Amino acid sequence: MENGAAKPVIVAIDGPSGTGKSSTSKAVAAQLGLSYLDTGAQYRAITWWMVNNGIDIADPSAIAAAAAKPEILSGTDPANPTITVDGVDVAGPIREQDVTSKVSAVSAVPEVRARITELQRAIAASAVTGIVVEGRDIGTTVLPDADLKIFLTASPEARAARRSGELKGADLHTTREALIKRDAADSSRKTSPLAKADDAVEVDTTDLTLQQVVECLVTLVEEKRAGK
Repeated sequence: MENGAAKPVIVAIDGPSGTGKSSTSKAVAAQLGLSYLDTGAQYRAITWWMVNNGIDIADPSAIAAAAAKPEILSGTDPANPTITVDGVDVAGPIREQDVTSKVSAVSAVPEVRARITELQRAIAASAVTGIVVEGRDIGTTVLPDADLKIFLTASPEARAARRSGELKGADLHTTREALIKRDAADSSRKTSPLAKADDAVEVDTTDLTLQQVVECLVTLVEEKRAGK
């Protein structure tokens, strides 16, 4: 089947931090001519807004009351995925430690998840050629009917090494502890926990290079498109 005639394909990629989700998802989307959505950035964006607007992060009811207020726009070009909140470019600020340390608490609030999930479904539905959506609950909650679901894993050591390479001046041990703590928070929350969908293909990236993971996923998507 020619790519031009291929039906839109929706690919859900889930997994904990440091498994190479973002790099892999962007590369797969670019290679296959698909849109790309980083759902974690959306949760970071709403967290950034809460912090900047003085919302008490320790008070779920205050977070819930404000969940509908910020306007979050996500660009879906894998080569340049943009994100703005109320017209402000927040791609840089949402990666800072202040937001990182609070995103699990904000993400756990059901009203926040309902708002962001609705946003994610609308973006996926409007992707003309298809889309690669990465996050923690895409295959289980956001897009349970995705054409292909992939769950990336890696050892805590490998993940910490990758993540501390991304975070300037991060200490490996501290990064590993923070990752394990965040996994526990995300896996145990009541609303849409981090979990592997029953029909997801699990890919362990511990001993693979980024290029190997990308090749593996591109093959899976192409097989799915070909109806295998």
